[in-house]
Amino acid sequence: MLFPFLKGFGTSAGLIIAIGAQNAFVLSQGVRRNHHLVIPLICSFFDALLITVGILGVGTAVASHPLLTRIAAWGGAAFLFWYGACAFRSALRGGNLETEDAGRTPLKTAILATLAVTLLNPHVYLDTLVLMGGISGQYPLEQRPWFGLGAATASFAWFFLLSLGGNLLAPFFKKQAAWRILDSLVGLIMWGIAFSLLINMA
Repeated sequence: MLFPFLKGFGTSAGLIIAIGAQNAFVLSQGVRRNHHLVIPLICSFFDALLITVGILGVGTAVASHPLLTRIAAWGGAAFLFWYGACAFRSALRGGNLETEDAGRTPLKTAILATLAVTLLNPHVYLDTLVLMGGISGQYPLEQRPWFGLGAATASFAWFFLLSLGGNLLAPFFKKQAAWRILDSLVGLIMWGIAFSLLINMA
């Protein structure tokens, strides 16, 4: 059972470590010390849930309905454009860690934003439901839960590492220039992924 676990861990890690909207969001909130334990918990929980659903074979059924994919893509692109605009506005406004701490996001707002960047991102469904679900089909039925457990473990480890790593980087963001760079990068990533979603639908 160790091999399917390690295969699931490695495959999941390879998919989620790539720079994307979700990772940029988790990192930026970690730097802000903004609910930096709740946010990675939500991301990793839904990753684990979707991986489980994919392993059960639902991913193939979802992928066969283009309308669902397009609805998710439009919703995801709209949210990413909005969040990217907020990041660019923050970069123009400037600030530092002290001013960000003073305006800490309420827990409810942070949870809703995390759910949006997670569940309105079609790439999340592609990676978890379709790809992970499809790869798990290479294993006998009794080994698939181990594959899924490995994949979910990688997700938990990565998101908490990203968030807590961002928290450790917080002292570097006492300077306004560092804050502007971070917000600008987050904005570029969000808008870049939003444009890619729209192009793929064309």
